[in-house]
Amino acid sequence: MGRALVRRATAVALALGLVTAVALGGCGNDRQDSTVSAPQKDGAVTGDRGAAPEEEPGAPGAADTTELDQATEDRAGTDDQVPIQVEQTERMIIYTGSITLRVSNVNEAAAKATAVASGVGGSVAGDERTIDAQRSQATLILRIPAERFMAVLNDLPATLGEEKSRSIEAEDVTSQVVDLDARIETAQASVDRIRALLARAETISEITSVESELSRREANLNSLLQRKKKLANLTSESTITVVLLGPEADAEADEPDTGFVAGFKQGWDAFVSSLVVLLTVFGALLPWLIALGTPAFAAVLIIRRIRRKRAPASTP
Repeated sequence: MGRALVRRATAVALALGLVTAVALGGCGNDRQDSTVSAPQKDGAVTGDRGAAPEEEPGAPGAADTTELDQATEDRAGTDDQVPIQVEQTERMIIYTGSITLRVSNVNEAAAKATAVASGVGGSVAGDERTIDAQRSQATLILRIPAERFMAVLNDLPATLGEEKSRSIEAEDVTSQVVDLDARIETAQASVDRIRALLARAETISEITSVESELSRREANLNSLLQRKKKLANLTSESTITVVLLGPEADAEADEPDTGFVAGFKQGWDAFVSSLVVLLTVFGALLPWLIALGTPAFAAVLIIRRIRRKRAPASTP
């Protein structure tokens, strides 16, 4: 009887243990499946977040992206084919030239040169003439628009006469103009600030002090504006000096003498100049010498005669 109870209790314990083992095994499989499934889900989510959502061909976003890519490709191709255009500052250049011409009639050639300048919108800034028949000469200073400078210079020989010499000079004043623009801008801002201070001034001393400073800065600004105006005038109009020679006029200036000849000439010129000065002084003093010297000479003669008469009378 006791053994039978023991066997039953053992069998029941074994059965309970087997059921517990089966139950524990099932729970472990469920946990493993859930653990494996979770990373797969996370991977799917991660993949969904990392990849861009696919858009339909007809969607607005897809069209914008396509147009942007196409524009980028077109611009890349254009950059490879067309060089980049760099904007350059306009150069400010002062042109001056001179030309010497031999003409048959100086006055007629001078009139033609004046007409050429007027025809292109220019003017005559100077006219100096020496009339001596076939040796006549004239020097004209023409102010010509800068864009017609070379055209007029090349047209003068064909219009007036034979060209003997020519020279051209160009001075770039772009940096000066840029510097003046910057200084004018600064000076204008300074004047505006002083005017604002003058509007807020209350006492007489403050008004006087601010007005004095304003006058000084306005004078500086006006000076800069005048300099810019002068440069603008020089760059907008070029200068051509035209020398007209008659048929027998000398085109070349005499070369200066050097050495002994030059020294002798300078010494002779100095001697003549000194002699002229002395003669001039003597000529200025001569009237005084005559006016004062004649009575003095007469007085001396009278005194001498008186002494001669007294001398025999005094002898025993």
